[in-house]
Amino acid sequence: MIVFDKLKKIVKEKGAGFIVLIDPDRKNDKKLETLVENANCSGVDAILVGGSLMMDGRSHDRVARIKDIANIPVIFFPGGVGQINEYYDAMLFMSVISGRNPHYLIGEQVIAAPIVKDLGIEAIPTGYMLLDGGSATTVEFMSGSLPIPMDRPDIAIAHALAGQYLGMKLIYLEAGSGAKYPVPIETIEQIDRETNVSLVVGGGIRTPKEAAERVNAGASFIVIGTAIENSSEIMAEFAIAIHSKD
Repeated sequence: MIVFDKLKKIVKEKGAGFIVLIDPDRKNDKKLETLVENANCSGVDAILVGGSLMMDGRSHDRVARIKDIANIPVIFFPGGVGQINEYYDAMLFMSVISGRNPHYLIGEQVIAAPIVKDLGIEAIPTGYMLLDGGSATTVEFMSGSLPIPMDRPDIAIAHALAGQYLGMKLIYLEAGSGAKYPVPIETIEQIDRETNVSLVVGGGIRTPKEAAERVNAGASFIVIGTAIENSSEIMAEFAIAIHSKD
């Protein structure tokens, strides 16, 4: 079964999917085994691997380590073409549809496409939307993209609809790693009401309660990164909250 079909089955059976984001940068080198082993036994449905900036040349080796330990799908969360390798089960083939920088709308994708085909990685078309989480983020700086204001759900809806009409299978609503504020519940509700595409929500979600609220608002997948980096035991609590849709 292809990874995207597995993800859809998870949503059908559990109400929503719980995805952990792991950055394969050197700052997490000593944590990788613990993070993945905890994900394996804590009800996590998939692992996203990637980051906007790698500070050494060993990220591929770290992805190999993650893949070797994981018994759940390992999915590439693209930070750049140079991070692509053969150890992923699938990748979010993303376009930053909230931005106006052509390189991240289509430029990186054109460079990546032949490599993805050659490696045989399953590509999941994803529209990536950066929302203003109250602090400057690495992805905002690296991509040269202005975030969508949190108080303008109409702008967010229009972008999500555009992604749907362009054939995206997922719309990723991102407040940014370590954001002060997560994507608002009301914004998720309105986008879910106006679109027919699965929503992935991440950034700034610090508690299981906040995760559950966003699932009940319409999110199909919740991505948690920073909140589990220094407290891996909380993974199980997030899993219970995310899989307990009202």
